[in-house]
Amino acid sequence: MTRFWRTRFWKEAALPLLVLWFLSTFGLTIARVDGNSMNPSLHTGQVMLLLKFPRWGHAWHLTALPYRRGDVVIFKAPPESEYAWETLNVLGLGLRHRPYNIKRVVGLPGDVVELRGGQLRVNGQAVADPHASGPAAQDEPPSQVPPNTVYVLGDNRVLAESVDSRFYGPVYVGDVAGTANISLWPPERVGGP
Repeated sequence: MTRFWRTRFWKEAALPLLVLWFLSTFGLTIARVDGNSMNPSLHTGQVMLLLKFPRWGHAWHLTALPYRRGDVVIFKAPPESEYAWETLNVLGLGLRHRPYNIKRVVGLPGDVVELRGGQLRVNGQAVADPHASGPAAQDEPPSQVPPNTVYVLGDNRVLAESVDSRFYGPVYVGDVAGTANISLWPPERVGGP
């Protein structure tokens, strides 16, 4: 019996479970889209692969900021924002928590981001925005992205459809769980968003 626990148990059960836990905690996991904020790129029920590890630089060094403009990221909104919190009713108790959001990075630290005439502008230049549902519904004044944050927008730029950095400001990089640039389901949407 002790021999079973020493060899077979570790090879067939414990080791695979340990590897699975390590991968899901530090490497990747699956996230389901809920809501209209990323239409037309992502839709409710779509399943995305979330990559939690940071991007590696060209010389195998960690890059200073592992995200790029255009990345789809999963994150928690800044805790000081009224939009960061939800109340769940669990056994009659109102439990507050910060849910995850999914949006697209449009501004990096030091960038000046604005919406003018429905057009996204970064550092004073109009930016091609192929993922957007159309022109932004409302102008936003220029805003400089602070260090260690990213500016995110939903692809659905209709004002009430996406609560994003227009409402709660830039997102702290530490609150970003990772990128979700790979769609796993439904079959017709497999690949990039």
